[in-house]
Amino acid sequence: MNRKHAHRLAATIAVLGAAAVPIASASAAGAPAKVSLRKTPLGMILVNGRGRTLYAFTRDGKNKDRCITTSGCTSTWLVLTSTGKPKARPGVKSSKLSTIKLSNGSHQVTYAGHPLYTYAGDTSAGSTDYVGASQFGGTWQAVNAAGKTVQ
Repeated sequence: MNRKHAHRLAATIAVLGAAAVPIASASAAGAPAKVSLRKTPLGMILVNGRGRTLYAFTRDGKNKDRCITTSGCTSTWLVLTSTGKPKARPGVKSSKLSTIKLSNGSHQVTYAGHPLYTYAGDTSAGSTDYVGASQFGGTWQAVNAAGKTVQ
């Protein structure tokens, strides 16, 4: 991770604190999540309904969220949840979109088996500043329409 990422991560963690809500949601409560594609310097990557980059965590297994078991992780990396089946926008393969049930009863969106998150510090649509960030014992990567991670 470069110096710019390190400073931004440290500032966000200081603001959020490690004692935040165990599983923060990155989608509107009670609504199906919307997953779209957006053109970025990294190519076309998955974004949520607000245009924020969706991330995969390298410590996660296929359809298995490991961030929720790591102290402070979900206060920085917000779980993308959905009520009902997530909605695939043009270019996103609905056959790759699914959900997994979490310990609190919510359903986390997955794409090609990758549990999806947004970054709490993202302030603009399409930002890729945190792609490649190393935190909580793994690396955070963007995901493309084929379901492959991008750095």
